[in-house]
Amino acid sequence: MDLWTKRVAGIIARVVLLLSCSYGTTGEEVCDSPLVSNLLPSSFRSSSQLSSSHAPGFAKLNRRDGAGGWSPLVSDRYQWLEVDLGERTKITAVATQGRYGSSDWLTYYLLMFSDTGHNWKQYRQEDSIGSFPGNSNADSVVQHKLQQPAIARFLRLIPLDWNPSGRIGLRLETYGCPYTSDVVSFDGGSSSGLVFRSPVSRRTSRDVVTLKFKTLRNSGTLLRAEGRDGLGFSLELEKGKLLLLKQGRTSASEPRRLASLGSLLDDQHWHHVAVERRSSHLNLTVDKHTERVQIPAEFSHWDVEQLSVGAVQGFSSQKSLVSKRNFQGCLENLLYNGHNLIELARNNDHQVTVVGNVTFSCAEPVSVAVTFTGPQSFLQLPGATASSSGGVSLGFQFRTWNKAGLLLTFDLPQQGGVVWLYLSEARLRLQIHKGGRALLELTAGAALNDGQWHSVEMNSKRGRLTVAVDKEEGGSAQASPLFPVAIESHLFFGGRPAEDTSHECRNPFNVFQGCMRLLTLENQNMDLIMVQQKQLGNYSNLQIDMCGIIDRCSPSRCEHGGRCSQSWTVFHCNCSDSGYSGATCHSSVYEQSCEAYKHNGNTSGHFYIDVDGSGPIKPQLVYCNMTEENTWMVMQHNNTELTRVRPSPGVKQHLVHFDYSSREEQLSVAISQSEHCEQELSYHCRKSRLLNTPEGSPFSWWLGGPGSGRIQTYWGGAHPGSQQCSCGLQGDCVDPQHYCNCDADRMEWTEDSGLLTHKESLPVRSLVLGDVQRPGSEAAYRVGPLRCRGDKNFWNAAFFDKETSYLHFPTFHGELSADISFLFKTTASSGVFLENLGIKDFIRIELSSSTQVLFSFDVGNGPLEVLVESRDPLNDNRWHRVRAERNIKEASLRLDDLPVATQEAPTDGHFHLQLNSQLFIGGTASRQKGFRGCIRSLQLNGVTLDLEERAKITPGVQPGCPGHCSSYGSLCQNQGRCVERTNGFHCDCSLSAYTGVFCQTEVSASFKPGSSVSYTFKEPYELSRNSSALPSSIYSDMTLRGENVSLSFRTNQSPALLLYVSSYYREHLALLVNKNDKLEVRYKLDSSREAEVLRSKVRSLANGQLHTVTIRRLSDSVSVQIDQNAKEDFNLTSDGEFNAIKSLVLGRVHESGDLDPDLARLASLGFAGCLSVVQFNTISPLKAALLHPDTSPVVISGPLVQSNCGSAGSANPYAEENTHHLSDQSGSVGSGQPLVNAIRTDSALIGGVIAVVIFVIVTGLAITARFLYRRKDTYRNQEVKGVKQDDSPDFPFNNQADSQNLSTENPKEYFI
Repeated sequence: MDLWTKRVAGIIARVVLLLSCSYGTTGEEVCDSPLVSNLLPSSFRSSSQLSSSHAPGFAKLNRRDGAGGWSPLVSDRYQWLEVDLGERTKITAVATQGRYGSSDWLTYYLLMFSDTGHNWKQYRQEDSIGSFPGNSNADSVVQHKLQQPAIARFLRLIPLDWNPSGRIGLRLETYGCPYTSDVVSFDGGSSSGLVFRSPVSRRTSRDVVTLKFKTLRNSGTLLRAEGRDGLGFSLELEKGKLLLLKQGRTSASEPRRLASLGSLLDDQHWHHVAVERRSSHLNLTVDKHTERVQIPAEFSHWDVEQLSVGAVQGFSSQKSLVSKRNFQGCLENLLYNGHNLIELARNNDHQVTVVGNVTFSCAEPVSVAVTFTGPQSFLQLPGATASSSGGVSLGFQFRTWNKAGLLLTFDLPQQGGVVWLYLSEARLRLQIHKGGRALLELTAGAALNDGQWHSVEMNSKRGRLTVAVDKEEGGSAQASPLFPVAIESHLFFGGRPAEDTSHECRNPFNVFQGCMRLLTLENQNMDLIMVQQKQLGNYSNLQIDMCGIIDRCSPSRCEHGGRCSQSWTVFHCNCSDSGYSGATCHSSVYEQSCEAYKHNGNTSGHFYIDVDGSGPIKPQLVYCNMTEENTWMVMQHNNTELTRVRPSPGVKQHLVHFDYSSREEQLSVAISQSEHCEQELSYHCRKSRLLNTPEGSPFSWWLGGPGSGRIQTYWGGAHPGSQQCSCGLQGDCVDPQHYCNCDADRMEWTEDSGLLTHKESLPVRSLVLGDVQRPGSEAAYRVGPLRCRGDKNFWNAAFFDKETSYLHFPTFHGELSADISFLFKTTASSGVFLENLGIKDFIRIELSSSTQVLFSFDVGNGPLEVLVESRDPLNDNRWHRVRAERNIKEASLRLDDLPVATQEAPTDGHFHLQLNSQLFIGGTASRQKGFRGCIRSLQLNGVTLDLEERAKITPGVQPGCPGHCSSYGSLCQNQGRCVERTNGFHCDCSLSAYTGVFCQTEVSASFKPGSSVSYTFKEPYELSRNSSALPSSIYSDMTLRGENVSLSFRTNQSPALLLYVSSYYREHLALLVNKNDKLEVRYKLDSSREAEVLRSKVRSLANGQLHTVTIRRLSDSVSVQIDQNAKEDFNLTSDGEFNAIKSLVLGRVHESGDLDPDLARLASLGFAGCLSVVQFNTISPLKAALLHPDTSPVVISGPLVQSNCGSAGSANPYAEENTHHLSDQSGSVGSGQPLVNAIRTDSALIGGVIAVVIFVIVTGLAITARFLYRRKDTYRNQEVKGVKQDDSPDFPFNNQADSQNLSTENPKEYFI
C-alpha cells in the first residue's frame, strides 16, 4: 500500500471514529470508544518492568502479547503505568484486568491525569473517593464509569494493593472520545487580552459567559463586563478564589464583592466557570458548585456593552478592582451568548479586538511539586553542591493547612549541632540546636497555613544568617551566629528517616503535611524527577510531580453560618454564635416551640425558637407566656400600644406599617405549626367611621397574611370577608343600622375591638385608616402582638399495636446530613423505630434491647453503628427522646439526657447517603422486628411527619397516644396534681399553696402592721349540709388529731406573730418569732390548761432573710424544721386533739379576747414583713385571699399587696419590692375619651421631658411620705414595750407600687 493510500485510509478511519463517537440512536452524545487498544507501544511508560516481556506496551485489555500484561520490577506503592493518548481526550471510563495466565492483579488503584505529563491531578469520584476497586482474578474485566469525565492527554495508574499471593499485574483500557477546544493564553503583560463589543441589536435580559482557565498565579483579573457609564461586573482571582465584584460607575468607587467561589484555582489545572445573568439575579458556577447572587437594583436596566478578557487597560475605564496582577495563563472555549470569542479573535473578526501578547495555544511552564502525605514522609537531597565558601543559599516554596510541621533540617557536623526550619503557630521559625539547647532562634512570617504558596529563602554568607518569607513581603529575620552555618552532608525536607535515631537528629517537631516545589540549592534547581527515578537522593511516602492539597472548606460543609477551618486531613466547624451544634453545625440547639420549652420544665420568659429545627430558617427570639393553662408564643412588632391618629394635611388616608421582630419565613412557619393564633385589633373613634356598610366601600381596611399581606375588610371579632365588626356579629352595635360602633358616626367616644383568629390572614401587616380628615374626627388604634398557642407537631403521635404494623412515607433525602428526632414509649423490649433502604445504603434506628437504642447506617463504606445504653429500662411506658444525626464527619446518638455517643466517619470515603425505597416508621419492609408502642413528634431534618393523618388510614396503627402524666407528672411541683389532656397535660394547683404552670410560683404578700387575712373554717351548723358551692380545698374536719403547717416568711420585727389558728372551744395554735429572734410554737389544746410553748434553737430569724418553717403534729408528737437545719422533735402533754377549729389568721388578729395577755398584745401589733406559700393541711389561706377572694371564706383588712418577696430571687432584704399589678394595659373606654397607654406621637422629646418631671415629683413625694411614716412608726414603737422594729430607712416591706405592669411571673431571658 502506497503512502497516499495509507493517508486516505487513516483519514477515513478518523472520520468513522468521530461519527461513531458523536451520537447514538437517541441523538444523545455517545462517548465510549476504546482509546488504548490501537496505541503504539511507545505510548506506554512505567516506573519499571520485570522484564522485556512484562513491558508496559503489553498492558492492553484482553491481549496475551508478551507475558500477558505489565508487571513492575518491584511490587510496591511507588510503581505506576502511564499512557499517552496523543492529544487531549475526553475520558469517560476505565477498565482493568490482571496479567494473563498468572496470579498477578490489582485490587485497588489510583487514577492520575495530566495535559503535559507533569503536574498530575488525582481523579476523585463523587464523595471524595480517591481509590478504585480492582480485580479479584487475572481474567475478569472490572470497568468503572467516571462520574465526571476527565479531559487529559496523559493517564497514570498507581497500584495501591494487589493479590497477596502474586504481584502487580495489569492490562487496561480507557473509553471516551475526541475533545476539541479553542485556546488562548495571556502572558500577564500590562495590556494583554481580548475585547468584545456587544451589538446593540442583540442585547437581552439574559447573558451567559462560559469558559475554562488554568493558571499558576493566585491573583489576576479574568473578565470584565461593562455597561453604560462604566457600571459592570468583574471576575477576579484573589488568593486562588474567584470573586464576582460589582464595578462602580467611577474609578474612585470601591468595588463590592457579590460572591466568592472556588479555591486553590492556581493549581495549573483547568477550571470551568459560568456566569448567567437573568433579570434579577446572577448564577455563578465554578467547577461543580453554583451560587445564586441577587443583582443590585441599579442593574435592573443594565446591558453589556463591552466584554474584556484579561487586562486591557487601554480599553477599560476601570483599573483592576482587587487584584494588582494581570491574568497570566490559558483560557479555553470562551463563549458569550453563543459567540466563540477565541475563534472570532483567531479569525480577526471585527467584533473582537486582540490587544498585546496573545497566543492561540497554551504553553505551560513545567513545575514539579512533591506532596508530603504523613508521618513517614521525607525527602533527602545531597548537599555536596554547596559552595566552598562555607555558607549556604537555599530556597523552596510550600503550601499547607497545618499550623506546625518540620520543613527542613540538616546537620552541622563541625559544630555538632542541627539546623531546624519549621512551622509553629503558622509562623516560620529557625532554630540551631546543640547539646539539647537552642543556640539561635529566628522567626518570620505569619498565617502561613492559608493553603497559598509561600516562598522561603535561607542564606548564610559572611557570618550573617537570613531567613525571608515571600521575598520579604511576609517578613524576614536575621542574625550573626558565632559559627558558620553550612550544609556539609544531606538536606532533609519534611522529616527524617525512621532509622535516624540519634538524639540531635530526632525530629522534635510535628511532621509536615503539604506540598513543596522549586527547591533550589546554591541557585541550582533540584531535579525531583531524578529523585522519583531513584537517580538522586532518597525519599519515602511522597507523591512526586503533583500537589495533593484539598480544600475541605470549599465549598464549606459547615451549615447555618458555621465557620470552617481545616488541617491537612480534616476540617472543623466552629458553631459558636450560630445557634446550632454538631460536627457540621447542623442541629439546632433551640426548641421549636414554647410548648417544647414548657415540657422541659421551663417557665415564662424570652426564648429562642427554631421553628424548622435544622432547616434553613434562623432562630427567633420570642416571649413564651406559660402563666396560663395554654402556652402562648408572643411575637412583637414595632407598635403594640394604643396610638392616636395624627392625620397629615392634604393626605386623605393614614397608613401605618408594622415591622415584626421575626422574619417573614419565621412568622409563616410559626403560624402554620400552631393550633391557634390571634391578634388584637381595636379602633377607638369619635366621629370617625370605620367600615361603612357591608354593601358600601370601606373607609378603612388592613392588610394581613404572608408577604406584604392581602386587603382585609373585616375587623377584630368578626368573620373574614364579612365587612363587619364584632358588634355586628353579635347584634349589639350602638346603631342597629350599622355593623360597627364607629360607623354610627357619633360625637361620643366609642370603639370596635376584638381578636383576629383566621390564621391565613395573620399577622396584621399594615392599617389604612380613611375617615380621619373631617373636622372633629378623632381616632386611635391598637394592633396587639401576634399570639399563638398549641404546637401541632409536638403532640403528633401514632400508636403501633402489632409488630407487623407500620407507617410508610416517601424516601428520606438526607444525602450529606441527616438529623432524626422523636419521642417513644413502649412496654416491649425491642423493635425498629425507623428504616429506609437503598440499593446498598440504609439508615435505621431501633430499640435493640430494653436498655439500648441503636443507630446504624451505611453510605458505602460498610455499616456503622452508634449505640447508647441506659441504666434504667426503656420499656417503662414513659416518653423517651431520641436524637440521631449523621453528617460527613461523624454520627451521633443522644437518648434523653444521657451523654452523646459518637462515631467518626472515614476521612476519605463515601459520604452521600443514597436511599430509594419508602421510609418505614414503626416497622421494616420485611415486617419483622416491628415496634409496639407510641412514637411522637417525629422530625427528619426539621420536618415533622404527620403520623396522625397517615395512621387514620393505616390498619394496625392508631392516631394519637394518651398518657403523658407518667412522663411529665414530675414537672408538677409542691403537691400539684398532673391532669391528663388529649395533647399534653395540665398541673392542677388547687391543693397546693403555689401557683403557676407547674405549681412552682410562690404566692407571697407584703404585710403592714394593720394587714390581716382571716380564713374561716366551716361553721358548726354547716357540718350537716351537703354543700359543694365552694372548692373542696377550703373545707377541713372540725376536730384534728394532727396538722401539717408550712410557710415562708421574711421580717425584721421581733416579736412577731406569723400565724394564729383558733377554735370554738378556746383552743389555739400560734406560730411566732419571740423577742430573742427564735421561733415559738404555742399549742393550747385544752382550754383549762395553759398553752404549751415549743421553742426552737435556731437563732436570728428576724434578720430580713427568707426562712421556711414546716411543722408537723400527729397526736402529741410535734416536729419543727426551719430552713435546712436539723428537725427538732417535741412532745405535748395534752390529749392531742384540736377541737372545732374556727379560723386561721395571718397578720393582725382583731378578735383576741380568748388569748392570754402576752399573746393578745402581740396579736394586736400585727406583722410587718413578708409571708409566702402558707399552707395548713390542704388549706392555702394566703393563696385564697390573693387569687380567689370572691369564692373563698376569707376576710381581708388593711393593706395587702401581692409580691414576689417570698421568692429566693429577692433575697436581698433591702431591695425594692417587685410588686405585680394586674390591670388592662390599654385602659378602659366608656362614653368618654379613650385612656391611651403611652400614646405614640411625633413629639417624643416633649413626652420624655414630661416623664422626667413626673418621675422627679413622684420620687420627692415618696421620700417625704417615707420620712413621715418613719417618724410616726418610731413614735408608736417607743410606746410599745418589748417590740423591736428595724430602724433602717430601707425597710423592705413598705407598700411601694412598682411603676410597671408586670405579669405574675418575672420575665426571664434564656439563651439555651
